[in-house]
Amino acid sequence: MLESPLLAGIRVLDAASFIAGPVATTVMADFGADVIKIEPPGGDSYRLRNTGYPPSLYNFPWIVDNRNKRAVAIDLRSADGQDVLHRLVRGADVFVTNVPLDGRARLRVRHEDLAPLNPRLIYASVTAYGERGGEASRPGFDSTALWARTGLMDLVRPSPDAPPSRSLPGMGDHPTGMSLFGAIMAALYQRERTGRGTMVSTSLMANGLWWNAIQVQGMLCGARTVVRPPREHSVSALANLYRCRDGRWFLMSLTADERRWPDLAACLERADLVADPRFATIQARRLNASALIAILDEVFARKDWAEWRAILERTGIAFGVVGTLDDIPGDRQMVDSGALVPIEDARAGATFTVSSPVEIAGQLKTKPTLAPGVGEHTTEVLREAGFADPEIERLLHSGVVAQGASG
Repeated sequence: MLESPLLAGIRVLDAASFIAGPVATTVMADFGADVIKIEPPGGDSYRLRNTGYPPSLYNFPWIVDNRNKRAVAIDLRSADGQDVLHRLVRGADVFVTNVPLDGRARLRVRHEDLAPLNPRLIYASVTAYGERGGEASRPGFDSTALWARTGLMDLVRPSPDAPPSRSLPGMGDHPTGMSLFGAIMAALYQRERTGRGTMVSTSLMANGLWWNAIQVQGMLCGARTVVRPPREHSVSALANLYRCRDGRWFLMSLTADERRWPDLAACLERADLVADPRFATIQARRLNASALIAILDEVFARKDWAEWRAILERTGIAFGVVGTLDDIPGDRQMVDSGALVPIEDARAGATFTVSSPVEIAGQLKTKPTLAPGVGEHTTEVLREAGFADPEIERLLHSGVVAQGASG
């Protein structure tokens, strides 16, 4: 018999917007938490976000980042709205927000505002630049605070003379949400031991530094990391990108040069390269990397990717195709491993969705359901919190809360 979901009985108030905060609560919902999405009556502006996204009939960013949640619409600018929130907080385990710090003060949703209402509450915060310091209240997105600020944008480009590389929408928000998820789980564990709630936090900037930690630590230790040269002049021909006859690129990563170099040369039918004094030792291959890259470019251009994949797989050498988005629907490993999971709702416009990247033995994740509409569950959640129907009707009539349709 299967155990109940890991987070069954944990109620989470997701009062965050856009991506990083809601991602953390989506992972909690995957493991059975009751996540209640709190939005203003007009809805989270992420519902309408379209800059940088391809056109679609389906709101796919909302689908993946807010599945398995219920939604309540509350106007927190009113006294009645504050009362509704406070009554929900008293029955919650976790409260998540990424409202800028000055906005939290105006809406009275700071830790010091809510913690006295519920001593067991875990208050989880996401900011752009951290909770302290002169820039703590500064707004930011993953593109600015995580990607640009921390050296990643500068270093991840194809050559020193190329412009800095732009990030993709939400690219840093999802890993940042995982950091927050980990912090929340640690706080829940602490609460099991102490009986008391606490505040946890992370920031986009801190996560960007963590992504770039090896290079940052090198700089802090006096080492100078520079933008990598073009692939044709890489320091290693055996850890490089190559293009096949059909135009597909793949990355080869042969780190055990001395032991595996003869194996590679043999599978390429170029055993003569092993005896070539330019390539006979690791040091020689590094000194003559550009010459070896030119040779390997010519060799790999003779066959299509499927042929090279079969050949390289027999050698046990580490390599990987440079995948495209078009490859993903047909990637059996992504489905078989659980990285892609079915979503059984025609309104999603897809048969699969992206699973959260955590697996726990003996735990089945909640089957994905469509992300909710604005205020879809307002009446339902308020009744559960002890509001009587006449009181709910009054709040609906006054616009303090809103009841919406399904997602």
